[in-house]
Amino acid sequence: MLEVKNLVVNYGAISALHGISLQVEQGDIVTLIGGNGAGKTTTLRAISGLLKPKSGEVIYHGQNITRLPAHKIVAAGLSHVPEGRMVFANLTVLENLKMGAYLQKDKAVVANEMDYVFSIFPRLKEREKQISGTLSGGEQQMLAIGRALMGKPKFLMLDEPSLGIAPLLVKTIFEKIGEINRERGITILLVEQNANLALEISRYGYVLETGKIILQDDSTALRQNPKVKSAYLGG
Repeated sequence: MLEVKNLVVNYGAISALHGISLQVEQGDIVTLIGGNGAGKTTTLRAISGLLKPKSGEVIYHGQNITRLPAHKIVAAGLSHVPEGRMVFANLTVLENLKMGAYLQKDKAVVANEMDYVFSIFPRLKEREKQISGTLSGGEQQMLAIGRALMGKPKFLMLDEPSLGIAPLLVKTIFEKIGEINRERGITILLVEQNANLALEISRYGYVLETGKIILQDDSTALRQNPKVKSAYLGG
């Protein structure tokens, strides 16, 4: 469903990605793990059109989207939940969700998607009139994922969904990510520093280090890999 080929991304004179390649099959959950500054966020931003690569290609559903503007990539069914959640802090929960459906003209579809989001995140329903900036970190993460789902994506990219969230809510959010994948068949590319959690819910994983992929394997095998265990799994 998604193929990244030899992607090179520079920030000015600094090279952030050194020709990375990866694949995501339809219906899968694939994870990118790595430390701070490894290039995980840069990879997602390049795929979703927020950064223009120096070279390389991004192929989505057989279409070359490397030079497409970000809004056209969203329209093609690829949604990106950014690091730090980026909810519209001065809007209510309901208004944020409606913003996610800005491309959808059919009111019945919007209502249906809203019902689905409220069914997987009941807490958002309880807080639908609340200003988003007053929500907890975990609730804002639910809202960011819900907002992305309102656009009826076929492919969802999640950047650090566990960042700055209470452990109990992290567990809930990861359970919901698995649920979205199973129930809706949405393909997911997950960037996550909590390697244990990420490898638990994904089928395949890539390990990124200083802009290069140094390892790739089934998630189960990566969890058993001594290098991955010592570097990312706490021993």
